[in-house]
Amino acid sequence: MPTNRTTNFLRELLVRQLTTWLPAALQRSRRATVALAWAGADEGGGAEAALRVIAGHADQVRGRRVTVLVLADGAADLPARLGPVEAELPAEVTVHLLPGVPDRLPVAVKAAGAAGSPLFSFVDLPGAATPELLTATSNGRAGEVLLHAGSGTRDALIAAGFPLVAEVVPVLPDNEAAGVIAFGSRSDRSLEAVRDALWAIGADLDVRYRDPADPAGAPVDVAGDPNPEALARELLAELRRGGSRPVTELRRHTLTTTVYRAADANRALTALLEAGDVRREREAGRLAGDEIITVRG
Repeated sequence: MPTNRTTNFLRELLVRQLTTWLPAALQRSRRATVALAWAGADEGGGAEAALRVIAGHADQVRGRRVTVLVLADGAADLPARLGPVEAELPAEVTVHLLPGVPDRLPVAVKAAGAAGSPLFSFVDLPGAATPELLTATSNGRAGEVLLHAGSGTRDALIAAGFPLVAEVVPVLPDNEAAGVIAFGSRSDRSLEAVRDALWAIGADLDVRYRDPADPAGAPVDVAGDPNPEALARELLAELRRGGSRPVTELRRHTLTTTVYRAADANRALTALLEAGDVRREREAGRLAGDEIITVRG
């Protein structure tokens, strides 16, 4: 059973990422779907918070169609909790409250007619996600998923069709574990946004992050600007493994395989340049995304 600290953390992460996703989705499509699924009863108020985000974008929603699917198991009071928030929503927003576990999400998404339009899914479950569930969240090429699970799902998300995948292990105060946060998308901008959100929430709630691929690794304290030394070593190793790379690819590598932000990649590359470990194409100026970085010697 998630603790209050875990549910608070998840609610804040959901709110921040949905706030980023919704305006972008409504700019490129006249319809969009938000799917929210909990294995339990959504005790942290995530569904209400998500509906408030949508209500706050009423001007952008008007003239479009937004469908919200809420799946929660054992939440008998959820209709009463959502009622006041639903009353604030524009007429273009339809909310479907469905009892059941997250595994029902594929059927719900299909019934909602989400195919071909932007889909944002938030899934909270104690174990591993099924391939069917993850494939449904990919929605062809139009889906994005924020997943809280009991174990890592990187390979499964890639198999489901997400080319950009990031994972972190949140470490709450007193070293309390909170499962794994995974994110699947096709957008570098969304990938950057979720990492920035994780760091902002971590600083606010005193949450650190660890790399799921490195169980013995020390959690990274995200309050303030971190020392770029560890990331610089990782980027240098990546350059030695794969050869010269553009800055954009090194930033993406940072987002998908470490706990750091894209901005930290720039700081780490600057440190490597100053140390003489790598060289750049241009002699001065801001590191551009298309600039090639090469290991010296």
